Amino acid sequence: MAKQPDRKIILEDGTAYTGFSFGAAKEKILEIVFNTSMAGYQEILSDPSYTGQAVVMTYPLIGNYGMAEDDYETDTPTIGALIVREYNDEPSNFRSVRTLGEVMEEYGIAGISGVDTRKLNRSIRDHGSRMALLTGADTSVEEGLRKIREYRVPRDAVAHVSCRRPYTVCGEQERFHVAAIDCGMKRNIVRSLVRRGCRVTVVPWNTGAEEILALHPDGLFLSNGPGDPEDVPETILTVRSLLGRLPIFGICLGHQILALACGAKTYKLKFGHRGGNHPVKDLTTGKIEITSQNHSYAVDEASLAATPLAVTHRNLLDGTVEGLRSAGDSAFSVQYHPESAPGPQDSAHLFDRFLSLMEEYRAKEK
Repeated sequence: MAKQPDRKIILEDGTAYTGFSFGAAKEKILEIVFNTSMAGYQEILSDPSYTGQAVVMTYPLIGNYGMAEDDYETDTPTIGALIVREYNDEPSNFRSVRTLGEVMEEYGIAGISGVDTRKLNRSIRDHGSRMALLTGADTSVEEGLRKIREYRVPRDAVAHVSCRRPYTVCGEQERFHVAAIDCGMKRNIVRSLVRRGCRVTVVPWNTGAEEILALHPDGLFLSNGPGDPEDVPETILTVRSLLGRLPIFGICLGHQILALACGAKTYKLKFGHRGGNHPVKDLTTGKIEITSQNHSYAVDEASLAATPLAVTHRNLLDGTVEGLRSAGDSAFSVQYHPESAPGPQDSAHLFDRFLSLMEEYRAKEK
């Protein structure tokens, strides 16, 4: 006898999809988005930027290489759910220590397989990201829509995933000391800085400017993270206070925070950018890089006129701003992820650019 679907996805427009449960069989209301990566589901699962989101994977087979101890991007995954076409619960990989479903069950992450992900992803592409209820197969659409209408989206995602107290990661040959504001930072960002000779002191999202200056850092890093950048006014104020006082490098949410700190505006994209295959042009060199991205918001280019910021990178798919620089403040940022794991690695040189900026700033201060 064929197994019957036991889970359902109800979108806020009333459309529904049925499938089979894996991971934690929890009822959740989440923003539904898609990711176009062909590999890296473990890094996606453990990326804090996916807090409160149900991610539909466009690649059809998920779970086939299991979960490896060294590939997590955070200690405690906070993604809302994974929605896949085919889930493999018998991975083949010498590095695998657990199945994807086992990890998802431990951390309360819902999973649904057997869904027509091509149809669902086209729906998100055509109509945009929406709220969705992940529930039992017997829940009616009417009941699901009522729950979605009554739901209020949390505005404290960054506070939920940021570290609670400062901590330091040391390297073998420390050339610079970097203070990193943790808005939901991925582990590979810290590894990328330490590998280049940085000692990194990670501080909570709401750490004040004077507290950061008291650490005597050579530079300030602004991390990725979940949610609307306007939900962290404390971080924006801190960055505004430190402009021109430290070299600054921002990634993803950090890019948006730098823009807001300089007086620019941000807006929500129709369905965001998520995946490891987005072409971006570096306007300063003319080179095109394939980038990894994960964000719902973008910087409003029209709002940059009244700021010291200049556009340095542009997305070749939709023309959105992908990089900014304030030369007078020794600050720059990119919307994508140069630290991306498992890849691509085209943009890793941006960390070297940050080190050069700190070197120049140090020489200027002497």
